[in-house]
Amino acid sequence: MARIRANLGLCQGYANCAIEAEDVFDIDDDGTVVVLRSEVPEPERARVEAAARTCPVHALSVE
Repeated sequence: MARIRANLGLCQGYANCAIEAEDVFDIDDDGTVVVLRSEVPEPERARVEAAARTCPVHALSVE
């Protein structure tokens, strides 16, 4: 399984990740990313990595 990590200190709430993968990412009331699922199966990895790459401040990683 791929593991999702978010650097909350970097997040600026652009929400690009949530738009691309709303089942994995959300934005809270303070404008910070919320990781809804910290692990995703390998078949979903490419989609989640693509969503993470949309973050303009590189606050997300998939390991």
